[in-house]
Amino acid sequence: MQTDTDKIREKLLAVKADLQKRVDRIHHRARDPLNADSAEQAAELGNVQVVAALESEAIHELTSIEDALHRLAAGNYGICASCGEQISKERLEARPTSAECVDCAELSD
Repeated sequence: MQTDTDKIREKLLAVKADLQKRVDRIHHRARDPLNADSAEQAAELGNVQVVAALESEAIHELTSIEDALHRLAAGNYGICASCGEQISKERLEARPTSAECVDCAELSD
């Protein structure tokens, strides 16, 4: 029978793989040359900014996943990094990368 830790690890690794594919696609498309038409180039440059923001978000999420995997390996997954209390199961199900309980996360924001 699979443990909760194994299930969490599998979920995190699946999300990580999906995000890595997204980042790889962004990098592949970024190498495409710009259109010769200046109006098209302007539109493409606008798209580049949007894609760069999406890439940055994906990379941030990948870092969060790596951090959660490290906490799993260290045995402190589910423990709030700020107050040391247990993070609720509901929060971890909704956001498996959470390093803080709801109360501490609200104080951080």
